Amino acid sequence: MRSKFVEESGMFNDLTSVTRYLETRRSGKPRDMVEPGPDQATLNRILQTAMRTPDHGKLFPWRFVEITDRTAFAELLTHAFTAANPDARDAQIDAAVSPSRMAPTLVLLVYAPQPSAKIPLWEQQLSVGAVGMNLLHAAHAHGFVGSWITGWATYDDSVRKAICVGDEQIAGLFFMGSPALPLEERPRPDPSNIIRQWP
Repeated sequence: MRSKFVEESGMFNDLTSVTRYLETRRSGKPRDMVEPGPDQATLNRILQTAMRTPDHGKLFPWRFVEITDRTAFAELLTHAFTAANPDARDAQIDAAVSPSRMAPTLVLLVYAPQPSAKIPLWEQQLSVGAVGMNLLHAAHAHGFVGSWITGWATYDDSVRKAICVGDEQIAGLFFMGSPALPLEERPRPDPSNIIRQWP
């Protein structure tokens, strides 16, 4: 079912107003993203904007890792996937490594838990999620399309060890670029099934 807001506006990520943007926000598919992506100065602004997020205790329990060498990242994914799946066929390996070749820009969001006697890890995880959403908003606000995916590499221990420091974990892969194809709506929940009142 198409969102009524999208139906009314006729477009996604409508930047004519903040309200209209939020009503029409839509991620893109990484495989459909092409140049141009954000240049370094714009990417820096996008990441700095993403940091403006709720963060109880000002712990900053998140980090960004810019993937600047796609070949090296593809090699990392290849080694990790074949180590975990020694009988994998070439087509399976190619599919597993394909995210390394998608979109002009790739940034990994990392959850970096911080020691705190007052702020539980659950709240820190919520802050990481808020940063991820802000990252998409910031990319879209700059005229690009973004996407947040996880997948096997997010949870692979050898990938985590290569990317992360200490107890850090990968929260997701964020792709940014320009859409090669028109964006399409995805199923949205019926508000009556999601919203309730109390008491």
